Amino acid sequence: MNADESNYLSEHSVRSWLLTTDHKRIGILYLLSIVVYFAIAATAAALMRIQLLSPHSDLVLPETYNKLFTLHGVLMVWFFLIPSIPAVLGNFVIPMMIGARDVAFPKLNLISWYLFNIGGLCALYAVIWGGVDTGWTFYTPYSTTYANGHVVTMIMGVFIAGFGSILTGLNFIVTIHKMRAPGMTWFRLPLFIWSLYSTSLILVLATPVLAITLLAITVERLWGVGIFDPNLGGDPVLFQHMFWFYSHPAVYIMILPGMGVVSELITCFSRKRIFGYHFVAFSSLAIAVIGFLVWGHHMFVSSQSVYAGMVFSILSFIVAVPSAIKVFNWTATLYKGSISYDTPMLYAFGFIGLFTIGGLTGLFLAAIAVDVHLHDTYFVIAHFHYIMVGGMVLSFMGGLHYWWPKITGRMYPEVMGRIAALTTFVGFNLTFFPQFLLGYLGQPRRYHAYPPEFQIFHIFSTAGASILGVGYLMPLFYFLWSLKYGQRAPANPWQATGLEWQTPSPPPRENFGKIPIITEAPYDYHPEVEQAKPELQHV
Repeated sequence: MNADESNYLSEHSVRSWLLTTDHKRIGILYLLSIVVYFAIAATAAALMRIQLLSPHSDLVLPETYNKLFTLHGVLMVWFFLIPSIPAVLGNFVIPMMIGARDVAFPKLNLISWYLFNIGGLCALYAVIWGGVDTGWTFYTPYSTTYANGHVVTMIMGVFIAGFGSILTGLNFIVTIHKMRAPGMTWFRLPLFIWSLYSTSLILVLATPVLAITLLAITVERLWGVGIFDPNLGGDPVLFQHMFWFYSHPAVYIMILPGMGVVSELITCFSRKRIFGYHFVAFSSLAIAVIGFLVWGHHMFVSSQSVYAGMVFSILSFIVAVPSAIKVFNWTATLYKGSISYDTPMLYAFGFIGLFTIGGLTGLFLAAIAVDVHLHDTYFVIAHFHYIMVGGMVLSFMGGLHYWWPKITGRMYPEVMGRIAALTTFVGFNLTFFPQFLLGYLGQPRRYHAYPPEFQIFHIFSTAGASILGVGYLMPLFYFLWSLKYGQRAPANPWQATGLEWQTPSPPPRENFGKIPIITEAPYDYHPEVEQAKPELQHV
């Protein structure tokens, strides 16, 4: 059968998409969903930045500003950052990378997408009918007693979407354990698979804690059961312990997949096997495990025991070690590599630079004495966004550009891609670097107004956000353009060596006509040749 007639995009009916169990189509469904949520969240951020151009409340009312940053945080964290790489890129490429025809539970995969969108619609319903002003962390007792009446609807949206995350994580764990092609041993796995395996462990183990916490808020709000509200005999610090026990590992749900993408990009575009493969692989697992032990560093000023604070501070420094291993090993891989500066590689370079700044500033916040000064200031916002937006979003964009020819069978305009990568990098730094200075000078976050002497920093941030917006919009336009006018992509446009590049672009419905047998690591580059394809046999 002709490749064009048998690829996964060949059937066009709406029914075939909404009832599909093909992992590749489900990845695209997730992509379409998260683009919508990202656009809404980015619009809220743009309104906040315009508001902050002036020291006074000129654009929106204070309560509207609170609703905007809640909307921005909830949609960005749970409906973009957490699902972006695992649910979009992971869904699409994991089976192909390990030589499988699909994920272990295709129907659960589709159900996870429906749960994700049901949750998203609940959150948007809460916004449409009045909004929520608690902040994305839903801190008690404000969220249980004082906030407006749509908190429960917003919480139920996050609660339902969380079950989609659990199903995705479970699916990936079983797929990686049981569906690998013959000869695909653990230490022949691509590092992207290692990172998503570690991420899936966090999804399965940590997300239920968030679900229990959100359910407890709902019970307290609806029926007045004293869990977190001190007026009812509850303990608000208990909420912080439970929320951050999930939410700090959730940071690694967001960033670990990005690290896996960057490992793939560095390997491909430097034409070298990753330096210290075993260390990079095990560092993903180390981040996942240690990440469960550091939640208390969010609570240095919340009546937590000073001795507990010291323990959490030390553990927070320790969790930086496996992250540093990755950065050093990427740098060593680049050394004397045959580097090509294609668009995905530019995003990878941006990731390394911004993630390093974000990680180093995290060490500032891990030191108790410094954190007391910087806690709840714009310094925390800058640090968080350097990790999540500068790191995760750049890696997502890098991965999307890298696998776009495989996903669509079309090439995008390379020059435009490079301009977009550079625009995003410049705009991001102009947006968030001034916020480090704002935080050090003492401006608290989440305020709609501020002293006039801080205005110059906010002007820079808003100007940077405008440039950043252009950097995000450019790929949207040239990706859509490429679907019709882009050059047809060959099976392996980057001369990469992973199994996914041994299939046509776009791939067949079942990925491989015959399951491959792996006789060497599919990502190996040998020093005697620039490119070495994996030796494949077929059964």
